[in-house]
Amino acid sequence: MIENAVLPTPGRDPSVGDLPDRLLAVRAAEGDDDSFAVLVQRHSQSLLTLARCMLGNPQDAEEAVQDAFISAWRHLPEYRHGAEFHTWLYRITVNRCQTMRRRRPPPVPLDTVAEPAAGDAWSQPARAAEQDAATAALSCALAELDAGQRVCWLLREVQGLPYGEIANVTRTGEQTVRGRLFRARRSLQEAMGPWR
Repeated sequence: MIENAVLPTPGRDPSVGDLPDRLLAVRAAEGDDDSFAVLVQRHSQSLLTLARCMLGNPQDAEEAVQDAFISAWRHLPEYRHGAEFHTWLYRITVNRCQTMRRRRPPPVPLDTVAEPAAGDAWSQPARAAEQDAATAALSCALAELDAGQRVCWLLREVQGLPYGEIANVTRTGEQTVRGRLFRARRSLQEAMGPWR
């Protein structure tokens, strides 16, 4: 998984895991591999969740997060501590995900894809199918949002970041974040109306 892909798990100094992110980042910038491994372990799951929501593909999400950690490792000496470390990681991950989305081939229209063969009606419960359809509808609705709205919504609703941190990640003001969230929520509410 991601934790082992970038650096080995911490093992030499058990107290390293108790240190705050800022101190770990300073130590990692000075070459302490264990400190960076703790940061990777501490933040990989939330970054993976964000990347999965942005990209919709677990493999792409893992690639984006791994690339983000590699970029963070390379740029640690440039980290100025003006923002929280996790906010800096979110910014790197969001940028990597947006780059990957731009490089993707355009989606294939649904009318050109053959419909899968119908299975046994009793093999899957109706509830699971309904939940899958609602999840797919939400994914489609999120994909229809503009990139700024989607990122703000994911950072707020999925990651739980406060408005100030979202503004820092997206390099906008808090009012812009609030406006994007308002428009995103309104669009998603309209799109998900049939699923209520």
